[in-house]
Amino acid sequence: MADSGKITIRAAAKINLGLDVTGVLENGYHAIRSVFQNVSIYDEVEITDAYGKPITVSCETADPLAVTEDIPGGESNIAYKAARNFYSTAGASYGFYGHCDIHIKKAIPSQAGMGGGSADAAAVIYGLRKMYSDQKFFGGTVSTDIPLEELNEAIVKTGADVPFFFTGGTAYVEGIGEKVVPIDDWSGRDLVIAKGREGVSTAEAYAKIDSLKSPHHPDIDGLLKALHDCPDEAYKYFGNLFEDAVDLKEVRDIKSLMEKAGALNACMTGSGSAVFGVFTSQAEAEKCAEKLRESGFYARPCKTVKEPFIVIK
Repeated sequence: MADSGKITIRAAAKINLGLDVTGVLENGYHAIRSVFQNVSIYDEVEITDAYGKPITVSCETADPLAVTEDIPGGESNIAYKAARNFYSTAGASYGFYGHCDIHIKKAIPSQAGMGGGSADAAAVIYGLRKMYSDQKFFGGTVSTDIPLEELNEAIVKTGADVPFFFTGGTAYVEGIGEKVVPIDDWSGRDLVIAKGREGVSTAEAYAKIDSLKSPHHPDIDGLLKALHDCPDEAYKYFGNLFEDAVDLKEVRDIKSLMEKAGALNACMTGSGSAVFGVFTSQAEAEKCAEKLRESGFYARPCKTVKEPFIVIK
């Protein structure tokens, strides 16, 4: 039996620098082309080994303005699914049939298109793999370094956006989110992330995509070329097909405030409803975030980052 272990991971949110929907697959899922980017807004995921006990998931929220809906605990949380998939995959090969307690401190806004649930789920699989990689058994140390490729089934089964977080940074994403290719790094850029009270469910957003008559598709190829050839100009190619589909007043208001505050560009992320604005300096970003908060919106200055996870203890 393993001695108890514990690990705490900060999981970075993601934004979509560009997002297009290219069709519906035979299985009913929508195919996308997108550029994903991690940003420095983090959930904190604490995992404690609980050998022989059920998996548990609990949550707390750091910023009430960031929450559109109650964050579920227990089996309804995607972090539970991630842990279950990890144990079912790793258990057969490595004998991990124990379970764990997961506690999540939420800071990534919900129903925002920022991948908060997927980031938490990925952090659970990443954290369990790391926690068990150098586990102590009966006073001795046994290395059980699980190759990441052996967990690929668990990662893909957990959720469409989860695979991105095992690449992280800046990546080109296709399919339903499972095809991820790292591309030219766009980290260190100053942003503001803002969100109103309105939220958008993914199912609702895709239904609205399907009803668009003459969709204006963002130039994903142009964005990829700009990120490679002239990254300082890449913001000119940011775009999101969902922005026209969901058409939220709060999104329009936030974009207008960001542009007035000097944003180079402002764009909705994911299926909504958060908006990110690109700024030339941290001081400009902080000033814009303050104005947005004065107008009643959730707003955080942040940066684009390379690493999807930070192990803090």
